Amino acid sequence: MSLLPLTFLLPLAGTLILALSRGRLDARACTRVGVTSVGLAALVSLWVGWRFLAAGGQGLGITLWTWVTVGDFRPTIGLALDGLSLTMVGIITGVGFLIHLFAAWYMQGEAGVRRFYAYMNLFVASMLLLVLGDNLLLLYLGWEGVGLCSYLLIGYYYWTAANGWAAFKAFIVTRLGDVFLAIGLFLLFRELGTLDITEILARAPEVWVEGAWQAQLASLLILGGALGKSAQLPLHTWLADAMAGPTPVSALIHAATMVTAGVYLIARLHGIFELAPAVLTLVGVIGALTLLMAGFAALAQTDIKRVLAYSTMSQIGYMFLALGVGAYQAAIFHLMTHAFFKALLFLSAGAVIVSCHHEQDMRRLGGLWRRLPLAYAGFVIGGAALAALPLVTAGYYSKDEILWEALAAGHGGLMLAGLVGALLTSLYTLRLIIAIFHGEMKSDNARHAEPGHGPAHGLPLLVLAVLSTFLGAWIHPPLADVLPASPGAQAHGAGHGVLASVAALVSLGGLAIAAWLFLRRRRWLAERMASGWEARLWRLWHQAWGFDIAYDRLFVRPYRGLVRVLRSDFLDRLLLLAGWLSWVLHRGLSRTQTGKLRLYAGTMVAGMTLVLMVLVLRGL
Repeated sequence: MSLLPLTFLLPLAGTLILALSRGRLDARACTRVGVTSVGLAALVSLWVGWRFLAAGGQGLGITLWTWVTVGDFRPTIGLALDGLSLTMVGIITGVGFLIHLFAAWYMQGEAGVRRFYAYMNLFVASMLLLVLGDNLLLLYLGWEGVGLCSYLLIGYYYWTAANGWAAFKAFIVTRLGDVFLAIGLFLLFRELGTLDITEILARAPEVWVEGAWQAQLASLLILGGALGKSAQLPLHTWLADAMAGPTPVSALIHAATMVTAGVYLIARLHGIFELAPAVLTLVGVIGALTLLMAGFAALAQTDIKRVLAYSTMSQIGYMFLALGVGAYQAAIFHLMTHAFFKALLFLSAGAVIVSCHHEQDMRRLGGLWRRLPLAYAGFVIGGAALAALPLVTAGYYSKDEILWEALAAGHGGLMLAGLVGALLTSLYTLRLIIAIFHGEMKSDNARHAEPGHGPAHGLPLLVLAVLSTFLGAWIHPPLADVLPASPGAQAHGAGHGVLASVAALVSLGGLAIAAWLFLRRRRWLAERMASGWEARLWRLWHQAWGFDIAYDRLFVRPYRGLVRVLRSDFLDRLLLLAGWLSWVLHRGLSRTQTGKLRLYAGTMVAGMTLVLMVLVLRGL
């Protein structure tokens, strides 16, 4: 039997061991269990992937057991391995293991290590179940498991109220998208009679014609779920606040797992979206708007992790843009390269934060490049990949592919949005590196920075740094037999070369402008940002275009007002009246229970006399 089930059973076993140990394991043992379980899952994934490729990429299906049987409805606990799921499994277990290993250094001395690794292992197991499930019900189970674990991990430092609210916000906002997805699954089952993914993709073109309202509605509902998990407009507001969790949590959520779930979902159900071209175009438009909005917001952040959070929104926007133009393979390729360099950036940020005594305000750092050389190298290499530095970084090849596919599909506007986003990416990336590592040290925390040591600290950064270079772009996901050919597959030529040159110039030009602004004209820029319309625009970007404020005024405050009104609702009072009467009668009857036999006997005689009098009077 295939070892495929072990990929998610091993992390799940790690969760159970940690959860049931009841304090019998010390912090070091808990760390070993947490890291080893995901490491073994990564080795199993490597073996499964080798066997899959050796067999010529032939798909594999395993049914473990039937979940429930209700008439013809028989969903199974079944796993399906193809090129897409193999790519996702490799990213989740491989990058996830490096993040777990780094956490062994990052979480030293922290309280609640057992709880931390139990949640992290469960997170990985849920994500693996999501991408391996052969039916949408099992996928939805993993989908909700990821949401639960994100709540637990974001609120890991629960004793701080702000962290609890950040976790609560992530849970509520993503739940909104999950409701849409659940309704979409109901619609698919009603119309197609199955939740098996392979059967859905086969039956949909037979049952629906292109543009059918059922296909459009199902696509919109599925898109709603994807927007919540992948933090795209308008359900994006939770992601920046998710930085409240430990930095390895941020790396796991933002690089390899949760935020990519929406991209995977749309790619997996591409056949539904192909029947709703208007919705597919909407996917691309939302991606373009999100990458621009998040790019401007990242320019005005002062917290290291919030800059990276808005960067994640922007890069996921590129993936949605690719999906919207039908370039599914390009979207997954960028998903893979993004996992490499964004995990590198987050772990490097974690190294800076711990070394500087948990200082993460860029305005209080600076001058760290000599003191923290490994973290500096991680930021330079990861930042270069994020900014798509030409030829030498993995991010250049995947982002260039997306821009070309948008142009080849006839979506010039989306391609231009991608170029503007690339310019913004170069600006905020170099700003981040300059603020942390160059200039003067601006606080005692920076001046007393202590470099990290040990394999758990250095090995993940080195491996991810290598994968973030052009060497990472040599990894080609085996997607040809799973996802349809992209619009630009047969159109490579002079046009692609010209666009690649333009994209490279935009990236390099953005870096040059950033160096001029943040190194040569730093004081002038600070003066401009201190007053006038520039200051107002800067505050708007810093507040991420005011979405949180708008949602608070449009939804949160009216809801709280309605709660206050309904708190004194007269209907509630009428319902409570029955309870009040029962309480009064109880109190009255309880007073008759005195324990005096004479009183009981007298009461019985009085009652019998009363009954006889009534019968006699009625007889007359």
